[in-house]
Amino acid sequence: MPSGALRRFECDRVKDPERMISGESIICFGGEDWFYHHPHSKNHLMRRFARAGNRVIFVNSISMGLPALTHKDLLPRIARKLRSYLRFMRETEEGIAVISPPTVPFFGNALARAVNRLLLEAQVGTIARRRGLRAPILWIAIPTAAEMIGRFGESLVIYQVSDKYDANTMDHATDPAKIRRLHDRAIELADIVFYSGRKLFNEAERGREKSYLLEQAVDFDHFAQVTSGRVEVAPEVARIQRPRLGYFGAIDPWLIDQELIRLAARMRPSWHWVFIGNRARGIEIESLPNVHFLPPVPYEELPRYAAGFDVCVLPWDIDNVWTSYGSAIKVREYLATGLPVVISPLPEYETMADVLRIARSRDEFIRLVDEALGETDPAARRARQRAVAGGTWDARAEWVSDLIEAALARRRAAEEQRSFRPRLERDSASSR
Repeated sequence: MPSGALRRFECDRVKDPERMISGESIICFGGEDWFYHHPHSKNHLMRRFARAGNRVIFVNSISMGLPALTHKDLLPRIARKLRSYLRFMRETEEGIAVISPPTVPFFGNALARAVNRLLLEAQVGTIARRRGLRAPILWIAIPTAAEMIGRFGESLVIYQVSDKYDANTMDHATDPAKIRRLHDRAIELADIVFYSGRKLFNEAERGREKSYLLEQAVDFDHFAQVTSGRVEVAPEVARIQRPRLGYFGAIDPWLIDQELIRLAARMRPSWHWVFIGNRARGIEIESLPNVHFLPPVPYEELPRYAAGFDVCVLPWDIDNVWTSYGSAIKVREYLATGLPVVISPLPEYETMADVLRIARSRDEFIRLVDEALGETDPAARRARQRAVAGGTWDARAEWVSDLIEAALARRRAAEEQRSFRPRLERDSASSR
């Protein structure tokens, strides 16, 4: 068993905030965009590092390439990215510089990758120098950013593996073999490798000695207020008839099990499905009378919307290979609300089957929602919340901080040893 497997349990213990790294510089290449997507693990961690006194630059996703020309969301994605480029840099309330550097979106081409290296080094490097970053920790969470390792004089390289990248053929047209090669290179050059899901971690073959399972976490107090009785239900949800089955996050045609929704619409027409988030083109259940789509809402407002749910659901299509590796942060957020939760079977959450209702088929999904709607035992709510109460983003950040400090100490000791050896040889030579 690798050391990472032994250390992973420590991240559920709340530690002394004084032990957070401070005074460091961090450049994080995210796999998502900061302001567009539901807050992801990098968002939560970088906020906490910035609050602890570190200088942080977050680079919005440089992507893994353009979707195929036939992709229904090709033009909307290009338009969104161009708008992001025009803003270039925005600053968060924690002082994080979030930048969207223009790149050439063709990572299967060697010339395009070379151009991207120059573009990113110039743009990110300029911002880093202006903001006083020195010898930064380079944190990459997308394999195409492996090309940037060694470009910023970094003191440490961290590679966070959040997805089965080479299985994602829905969002881009880059050759999966090229994505695998970039992924392998990132593992080879990284000092620390984090895996965001058990299935990813268990199947990892390279770099096991420096790999760790960085489980998803939750802003527990933020979501626990849902069942406190103190949160007013958002009117957009309140006007929908009950019972309400609620979901928030990405809404893609290959992600959502639309056949399940159609089946439930026939068998349980009184149920109302409430989807909150960015909806991609190609969704075919929009015309169903009991399916409701709401636009994404600010993270701070989500509890008001979830307070109107009767059951939280994750109706994902797990026949999609990429989806089967998912670690869906929202499942922990659902559990923190205390509401009943019914999900499609994800390996990541099999260990929490005592507090989750995991459906192995579409018929079972419907049966389990029926069961959840009839739940009356308050102990079940408390059990769900207890299951995630210790796994907060504060605890995760502190655990990651310990690993970073240890890795930096090892690197600095090795550098001192290397610099000491020539001095020793010179002293020895002069004494002869």
